[in-house]
This record gives sequence, structure tokens and C-alpha cells, in this order.
Amino acid sequence: MDIQFQNLEYLLSETEHRYGKRVHILSDPFLLSHLAQLCAESTTQPVINELVTTIYSSLLKIVVNREFPRKQVAMRTRMAQSHPKEGIYQGPVIDPEVPVVTVNLARAGTLPSHICYTALNYFMNPSKVRQDHISIGRMTDHAEQVTGSRVSGHKIGGGVAGGIVLFPDPMGATGGTLVEAVNLYKKMDPNPARKYVALHCIVTPEYLKRVTTAHPDLEIYAVRLDRGLSDAETLKSIPGTFWDREKGLNDKQYIVPGGGGFGEILNNAYV
Repeated sequence: MDIQFQNLEYLLSETEHRYGKRVHILSDPFLLSHLAQLCAESTTQPVINELVTTIYSSLLKIVVNREFPRKQVAMRTRMAQSHPKEGIYQGPVIDPEVPVVTVNLARAGTLPSHICYTALNYFMNPSKVRQDHISIGRMTDHAEQVTGSRVSGHKIGGGVAGGIVLFPDPMGATGGTLVEAVNLYKKMDPNPARKYVALHCIVTPEYLKRVTTAHPDLEIYAVRLDRGLSDAETLKSIPGTFWDREKGLNDKQYIVPGGGGFGEILNNAYV
């Protein structure tokens, strides 16, 4: 085997922070540029779908490279007929037999989950790739304050033992939705998943605090951290240094700067 394939390493470009080793804030100008356009006031359908597709295709690639196990293969190429010995690729591939579940957290997560599900079927064993669906949303009080999350229905196709469970959810705002979704899987199957991974466009410090406290085993990947309502001193500090002073949610618990309601714009339904 060629020595270059014996210890193949994937290096992640991420921003320095103090939120813990399972939080990954990407340092990626390409994705930041697409996300900036996605959040722009003028962006609506059909452009928003194309931007989400680009971002989540890239996010999935990063997560697969970092979190999915590999195996060594010896695979005949089309050159094997002319070169029976040398025409064989010997090296690593993503292990296609690991079960994977991608979770559609309706409604903002519907398109991101579909993008991941479709892509996974091309290089994983399709019989071991599954998409689950959870109808979950914020619960608010008379003052429009978020009081929790409510699961109103779900279609979950089985257990997750030994598998990788992905949560492609664009906005990590309060963390209530992710906490409840992970809770649901952990309660339904007493056998542990190999890992749980959240894929976000934007997260807030408030989200990170709540989710990492509730599920310290969750791996979190985000294109951007938004803490725009923090004071000037905090904004000059390494993220997580003054975690309790960092603020990314307004009084209605929407992300600032953020992108507004992704679910509304993606579905062109403002309810």
C-alpha cells in the first residue's frame, strides 16, 4: 500500500473558543459567504433553497470526514485489466456498513435533512441509511417567551444502536428543540448510538450552554456563532471566555444578527 494512505488525516479549520471540545465553530470563508447571503433581507425563494443545499452539502462532508469511521479496501479500478497488480486502489474509504439516521426536525430542518439523506445513500450502504421525521416546535407564553418545545408527532423507523444520528437543523437558538429530540432517541432505545451529531448554520451561546449541559456527548458543528447582543468587552474576547455574559437572543428569543425565521422563508409560509 502507498504510504500516503496508511494514516490519512483530516484537519478541521475551526475558530478558537472555550465551549468545550465537542463544539466546532467552523473557520470557513466559503460557507460564511454563503450564509451571509442566506441571511440577507433580499434572499427569498428559490435562491434560499440553493444556498441551503450548498451549505449542508459542505457541512455533511466535514462531519463525515471527522466523525464517520473508515475501513481499508482493495478495490479494482478500470485499469486492472491492463495492470492486474497496480490497477487496484488500496486505501481508506468511509465504512459503508455503519448505520446512519438523519433526523428531519420539521419544518426548518426538512430540506437540510433531505440533502444529507440523499447524499449519504451514494457512499453508504443504502439499506442502512434512514431518515426519521419529528414534528417539533417552540412553545411560547403570552409574552412570546419560549417556554419549551413540544413534539406533536414523529415517524421514527427503529432503533439507533451502534449508529450515527444526525440532526441537520439550521438555527441553534435556545436549544430546546435539540434537547428534546436527543431525549426522544435516548429514551426510545436503551442501546446507545455510536454518536449524536448536530449540524447548524448558526448557534448562540445560550444554545450551546443548554445543549452541552443536557447532552455532553453531542458533537456540534456550526458555520457561525452569533452573539451580537453581547457587550463590547465580551465581543472582544475569545468566544466562551465570558459565557454567561454572551448574548445572541433578543427578547423574543430570535438570533441576532441571525437570519430571521428560516422555516418561514424556506416554506413560504409565515405561520
